[in-house]
Amino acid sequence: MFQPPYPLRTARLTLRPMVPGDLDDVYAWQSRPDVVRWMLGAGPRTREQSRASVTAMVAEDALRAEGDCLTLAVVADTRVIGTVELVWRSQADRTAELGYVFHPDHGGRGLATEAARALLDWAFGEFGLHRVYARCHAGNEASARLMARLGMRQEARHVESYLFRGEWADQLVFAVLDREWRSAEG
Repeated sequence: MFQPPYPLRTARLTLRPMVPGDLDDVYAWQSRPDVVRWMLGAGPRTREQSRASVTAMVAEDALRAEGDCLTLAVVADTRVIGTVELVWRSQADRTAELGYVFHPDHGGRGLATEAARALLDWAFGEFGLHRVYARCHAGNEASARLMARLGMRQEARHVESYLFRGEWADQLVFAVLDREWRSAEG
């Protein structure tokens, strides 16, 4: 089993496992159309749907086997303002996928970058990954900018590669290798 030494702390944030008491904060962004706009198959959630989401995220506190998801609450002051996650895609290839969702009221201050950087530091350091990638809808410019700020390079644009809300959509793929992460951080 692999998990960060909780909590992870940055200059402005605390990253920790989700708890049931995070429901109000999570519902505050999961119920917003502007937040779920780019999420595949997701519409604004009801409070009960957010409760089920939080329940699932509470169980995602460690990486036990390939395919597992580690989801961390990103706390600023006393509020959960978003989540960062790492999905263990391949043990043999030491590869994982990065994901994140943040409440838009906390945008524009570098908090998402700070949180994702902390998770990537652990992923490449203690967890020992070789490669981390992330994907987004080609129209999600904010997500693509975040990946670039993290030092990830755009590796692909998959043209009309998936159905998104009834339309064929392009997907961007970004990635960073351990050696690139270490040289950028050093």
